[in-house]
Amino acid sequence: MPRFKYTAYNARGRLRRGSLMAEGPREAALKLRQMGLYPKELRESAPATKRLDAKELPGITQELALLLGSGLPLVEALKALARDAPGPWRALLESTAEDVASGLSLHRAMQQHPRAFPAFYVSMVEAGQLSGQLPQALRSLSRFLLEQERTKHSVQAALLYPAFMLAVGAAVLMFIFAFVLPRVVGLFEHAGASLPLPTRALILLSSLASGYWWAAGGLALLGAYGLRWLYRLRTLKAHSLLLRPPLLRSLYLSRFLRALSLLLQGGLPVAEALELSGSASGNLALKERAREAAERLKEGAELSQALQGGFPQVLVRLVHTGQQSGTLPQVLQEAADTYEQEATRRLQRAVALLEPTLILLMGSVVTFVVLGVLLPIFELNQLIR
Repeated sequence: MPRFKYTAYNARGRLRRGSLMAEGPREAALKLRQMGLYPKELRESAPATKRLDAKELPGITQELALLLGSGLPLVEALKALARDAPGPWRALLESTAEDVASGLSLHRAMQQHPRAFPAFYVSMVEAGQLSGQLPQALRSLSRFLLEQERTKHSVQAALLYPAFMLAVGAAVLMFIFAFVLPRVVGLFEHAGASLPLPTRALILLSSLASGYWWAAGGLALLGAYGLRWLYRLRTLKAHSLLLRPPLLRSLYLSRFLRALSLLLQGGLPVAEALELSGSASGNLALKERAREAAERLKEGAELSQALQGGFPQVLVRLVHTGQQSGTLPQVLQEAADTYEQEATRRLQRAVALLEPTLILLMGSVVTFVVLGVLLPIFELNQLIR
């Protein structure tokens, strides 16, 4: 649905500027009339071409909470944020400020930018507005987003060293195949000697790599595209498989429980919070399980009963304990911390096993290559003597 920017007069003759979503100019003009505005200028906004950096959202959320907490009006706070915002965030925050100034609530204005503000984010803002605790809700959102970024960075940092080792090993092999082996082969051909088996195997690999490099490059690109296509396919079956490895399951559950705790603290109904947390988890299978649990909850079941079958039994018992004690959001937060710590431990163990495995593998490859290069040199020395 396109966005239209407008300049219009209100009933008192004052000029108002803002933007709204509509199917076309006629519908946009009709919406303005319903808002009590008389359009002077109405034009469709150019679609945003720059990609928003999601890493900026926690900082923007925290700054907005600080500005509102200091007593600054919402529209002025949004405009102040827009002046210092990086790149495409500036235009987006300016548009949000215009929408709020034209009469839209903050969560409605954010709802028009789903790529910038996720559904659970918008719902938490709405809950904060309804309860009169918007700065507190924004601070909670900021902490949640920062914890998500911290988890993501810890995973990336753990995988950095193995990736570096593989890249260095590949570069060394390419250098040997491209520069060292051809010279050794030339010496043997000039001497008329036969090459040892390891060297012949290396030459075969080198010729395949040099003669069919385009095929290897094509297969690599095809594999990368295939993985990207599978990731974007986002089928329920594929995401169900992602929940099977304990490491990934713990990460998804941690994100789901953290979002659920946040939304319940914000005062959202449990069923709505379940569905939004399922979307925030990033896993379609977990989202579907959360939706089914929300349906059972609407039919009259307790939350612990609604989670039966689709979630770990330990988690179900924790939820039951939280319900009985009246501390469900805190229990969910602690469970999220536990699952995140478990995922971190599993990741550290996996990396600890991966590093010696890579060293052993690279040592074996280097030994084979060194034998393939040095053996013919030794034999060539024997022939010269």
